Amino acid sequence: MRIDYHTHHVRCGHASGDLEEYVMKGIEIGLTQLGLSDHMPLLHVDPETYLPGMAMPMDELPRYVEEAFRLQQKYKDQIDIRVGLEGDYIEGWEKQIEEIIRAYPWDYVIGSVHFLGEWDITDYRQTDGWKERDAYAVYEQYYDAVVKACRTGFYDYIGHIDVIKRFGFKPDRNVEHLEKMALEAVKAADMAIELNASGLRMPVQEMFPSRRMLEYALKLGIPVTLGSDAHQPERLGQYLDEATALLQDVGFTDLATFKVRNRQNVPIGFE
Repeated sequence: MRIDYHTHHVRCGHASGDLEEYVMKGIEIGLTQLGLSDHMPLLHVDPETYLPGMAMPMDELPRYVEEAFRLQQKYKDQIDIRVGLEGDYIEGWEKQIEEIIRAYPWDYVIGSVHFLGEWDITDYRQTDGWKERDAYAVYEQYYDAVVKACRTGFYDYIGHIDVIKRFGFKPDRNVEHLEKMALEAVKAADMAIELNASGLRMPVQEMFPSRRMLEYALKLGIPVTLGSDAHQPERLGQYLDEATALLQDVGFTDLATFKVRNRQNVPIGFE
């Protein structure tokens, strides 16, 4: 089973390639399932005054959904397309997030924490934010947000659950208890996580999550799906062979897939 559930496209402002280019690339590389999962529009900051290229404009959201479902039908005999959304969790904006999620018939919704307040901890333009903060306190705030995201019931799985490490900023104290707390919240919510391979091309040079977190996820019985987090069509499926090998080495035998918000676990070797 070759799947890639985490992809971004030109509408989000910081990726290239339209949806159909991703579909064609998915067919070319032999994906069984392709998940389209662009970023939810910005809610808590003004897109006109915030940094450019953060997410699709609100008026593009219905166009994204319409195009994605049209392509799902157009290519149904060549590739199985699943239509999703990467839905940011932003504390205090739960009502607005829920309205977006409930407005469309998604196959799946990724719960990701990018923002701590108005600071996007995943944006390379905002790394100076670490200089004025205690790294351990940032990790505490981040993992607390992940736990709160799990408790909303909005999401099917948590994306890049330890993305806080992306730029290599790490506390001088152990954070394993924070990681376990987040994974235990995922388990309590009967959610999955993803193994996001894009960390291999980031400064941290490690997938999201770490092997340590994957081992604890396996112990808890948390399902795992796969995503390249591609922002260009040519990166679709990037490092997913390495990700699959890591999952198997840790001891996972299944992958989580999603359709109309229902999870199905399939054997990694399933064809």
